Amino acid sequence: MLRRLKFIGALGALLLLAFLASAEPRFPPPDFVDTNHLIPSPATPAARQLWLQYADTGVFLAALGTAVWLIYQKRSRRGIFWLSLFSLAYFGFYRKGCICPIGSPQNVVYGLFNPEYAVPVTVLIFCFAPIVTALFAGRAFCAGVCPQGALQDFMLIKPVKVPFWLEQALGVVPYVFLGAGLIYAATGTGFVVCRYDPFVPFFRLSGGTFILTAGALFLVAGMFVGRPYCRFLCPYGGLLRLASLAAKWRVRVTPDTCTQCRLCEQSCPFGAMREPAPAAHPGALGAERRRLGWMLALLPVLVAAGAWAGGRFSPAAAQVNPAVALAERYTRQQKTPVQYGLMTPEALSLERAADNPEAVLKAAADLRHRFDLACLLFGGWIGLVIGVKLVALSVRPGRTDYEPDRGACLSCARCFTSCPNERVRLGWMPAPDKPAAS
Repeated sequence: MLRRLKFIGALGALLLLAFLASAEPRFPPPDFVDTNHLIPSPATPAARQLWLQYADTGVFLAALGTAVWLIYQKRSRRGIFWLSLFSLAYFGFYRKGCICPIGSPQNVVYGLFNPEYAVPVTVLIFCFAPIVTALFAGRAFCAGVCPQGALQDFMLIKPVKVPFWLEQALGVVPYVFLGAGLIYAATGTGFVVCRYDPFVPFFRLSGGTFILTAGALFLVAGMFVGRPYCRFLCPYGGLLRLASLAAKWRVRVTPDTCTQCRLCEQSCPFGAMREPAPAAHPGALGAERRRLGWMLALLPVLVAAGAWAGGRFSPAAAQVNPAVALAERYTRQQKTPVQYGLMTPEALSLERAADNPEAVLKAAADLRHRFDLACLLFGGWIGLVIGVKLVALSVRPGRTDYEPDRGACLSCARCFTSCPNERVRLGWMPAPDKPAAS
């Protein structure tokens, strides 16, 4: 039943892509003949009434609570499936992906560095509620509340396993994206995480060619690689991964003793299942401790190197900010004048800068200083992420059962019904005969 519904969902997504590529507006705009006028399109949906925003927040919190209940109390994959379908319909196509927790950290950081902007309470709830939930119950938001994850999940048809080394290497990318998004939000440059979200254009039934193509590629890849965006690019997923490492409760595959049947490993499309690993042999402890010591010693070196590289990147990063770009264009124009066409964007921006050049140059200088500090922190952050990942890979915890990795597990509940002991508990198969007592 679920496989059939997923096939229908994948077919529907492909039809949606074709619709977006060929659809025309019902009421086409007027044709501006013999002009170069470009009609702008809104980047975000219109603001909702306050009571509707609070209603969305209530639905969101209820969905989070339902996800935790379905994972830990009901242990129901079917329930998670239907919750994902609801989240895709409500938070995705109805609410058009805005506001979503994935982009909300940018609002929070922008509010911290821009006192004139007050972060709405609803945004704070969308931002921090999944993180707090992850500290107690893992990635329940990813399991059944995230519409981007649900859209990819319904596309999954025949998953293939990503090599462990490649998954670990790509696992750094979400933190790079997170750092870049927070830098540009703090400096008032823009919300790049939202701008380059590959699935929001599908929810809004509009978007540029580049981002629609990127979303289509992710969906096609998602037929064979479980949730590629969530695992290898989503910045909010990186935050939840860190929070879930400290979770009070964690997903357990079997309600009883692990039988080492490996069915749970085969059922996980996200490569989150970790096989049993015996404790290190006493003779090998010395080598492992030395390796761990080298990794810990390397950690501050990586942070310092990352901070240095980030500082070198600062001038290029600042160029993206419109105020900095305008100041530099104005400075070049004073040294080497260039003739721009009448009423072109360049000519209009230079005319605006000429009205108060001191203010334009001062604003750009202040922004460059902010970028210097932000890029220094960004580079150190990337060095820290790489260093911590190397330290984590050098530690080999002992395990006696097949267990999901706390950070990588998306709590999708697929592994539950793959376990023979769980199927016995549900009454789907008879319990094995116990050996007679001698």
